[in-house]
Amino acid sequence: MIGPILAAVGGYLLGSVPFGLVITRMLGLGDLRAIGSGNIGATNVLRTGHKGAALATLLLDSGKGAIAVLIARALWGEEAAALAGLAAFFGHCFPVWLNFKGGKGVATFLGTLLALDWRVGLIACATWALTAAALRISSLSALVASVVAAIAAFVLDGPVVGGAAALMTVLIFIRHRPNIERLIAGTEPRIGKKG
Repeated sequence: MIGPILAAVGGYLLGSVPFGLVITRMLGLGDLRAIGSGNIGATNVLRTGHKGAALATLLLDSGKGAIAVLIARALWGEEAAALAGLAAFFGHCFPVWLNFKGGKGVATFLGTLLALDWRVGLIACATWALTAAALRISSLSALVASVVAAIAAFVLDGPVVGGAAALMTVLIFIRHRPNIERLIAGTEPRIGKKG
């Protein structure tokens, strides 16, 4: 019983590290929450015009989900790994250090899936990349990729990984509600547009 609890708590604390905010402050780019969408993720970091910072944020936000999964799997098995990844995702979205006001979780979602099942993770990444290349809209790419990934997780891995992916997908849609409203209105910004 202690294993799943430690996996959840450890995953949450790791996931709640706001790398985008830390990186932009270290580079003197200002408070990320006052730029563009105010989000702490890689897409908003890109709006600062610093591609290196955006890439670092993407890798670190993805990595914290993957690391949580890999540690939990090594110590307590597959179900604990799924729980740790889900907790890391929630930590990114609702970090204790920022009064529970975090990011939208897409990079952490992708990193978590890559660690849980690389096939599902690659499907998610490929779907995001293809949609982004075609439409140049990060939020729409994330929404499409999350749905495709959740379906793939259920088909390839069953209810444990599939259920975790589905829960993350639901929260991704909730966190993207303003983006969805802008998509419907045709006012959602394109990838690379500065805030």
